[in-house]
Amino acid sequence: MDLHILDHRLRVTSISKNGLVNYTHPLIKLIFLRNRTRCKFFSLTETPENYTVVLDEEGFKELPPSEHLQVESSIWLPLNVASNGNASSSSQAVGVTKIAKSVIAPLAQQHVSVFMLSTYQTDFILVREKDLSVVVSTLEEEFNIFKEVEGEYVPVCCQDFTNGLQKNGKEAIQPTVHPVLIPQNQFCVMSLDPDTLPSIATTLIDVLFYSNSFSPKEDSESSAGQDSDCIEFFSFSLIDGYISLVMDTEAQRRFPADLLFTSSSGELWRMVRIGGQPLGFGESFCF
Repeated sequence: MDLHILDHRLRVTSISKNGLVNYTHPLIKLIFLRNRTRCKFFSLTETPENYTVVLDEEGFKELPPSEHLQVESSIWLPLNVASNGNASSSSQAVGVTKIAKSVIAPLAQQHVSVFMLSTYQTDFILVREKDLSVVVSTLEEEFNIFKEVEGEYVPVCCQDFTNGLQKNGKEAIQPTVHPVLIPQNQFCVMSLDPDTLPSIATTLIDVLFYSNSFSPKEDSESSAGQDSDCIEFFSFSLIDGYISLVMDTEAQRRFPADLLFTSSSGELWRMVRIGGQPLGFGESFCF
């Protein structure tokens, strides 16, 4: 398998729900006016707590500082895994299960925290730039590692990253057991032709910025308790010209059916939520 280090330097930010009004203009610019920004990697996700925005350094310049914007201090690098034994654009994406086993678990053993971002097109593994040497050293036996340079994938020489490397030899940390919650929503993972984005602009703005006025229908037969409740979750990503949307079936009904497309099976997804509150960026997970 191949591991690609993509040519993006990313910031991970959070916008509070009551501060969203201060960011509607830059977010609309990043979503709908991509030709007026130099941003190539943008992802906006609404959760019950806040809006998480992951974007490259050019996109980050569009977000004015304020008390409503929290910024994780690190620079993050996106990786992805492909099979086919080469680093060409024809390589096939690898599923999350294999990524968890071959990437996330070995890095967790080295206390390297990752940030997963899944889209319709691929699954990104974000790692801190400062951890890249440990990442390369840990994964070099399992993967052919390539770095994207001006659109081409160049084989990585481990010595480029591992000079003076000291692995994260931290003492064993007492594990924290987080609760696992399963909301009742069913989710769709879909894509959209960028040229048709203006056709859904009104609906998309309504869902992103006025979602609190829309509540999913409650299932009268569902049992009480947090495990069976619906959860607010909507994700829009625009990465290297490709659009990905993740939404529940209630939100999907608000969009024109002929513009959004999904896999031929039309399969629905369920969410497994780890922890009842946002997790720390310093945590690393073994499942």
